[in-house]
Amino acid sequence: MAEIVNLRRARKARDRATAAQAAEANRAKFGRTKAERDADAADRARADRTLDGAKLDD
Repeated sequence: MAEIVNLRRARKARDRATAAQAAEANRAKFGRTKAERDADAADRARADRTLDGAKLDD
């Protein structure tokens, strides 16, 4: 026999899983301190300056 599934519970479980994935993405995106963000920005700026300094003129 087939397993009986409560559609309301299945829908709520699916929605909870989707919300958990969105929360995880937001934690990764926004869950950093200002010092970490500033350090990353400084690293990117340093890399950009190094790359611009190594360009050859045409």
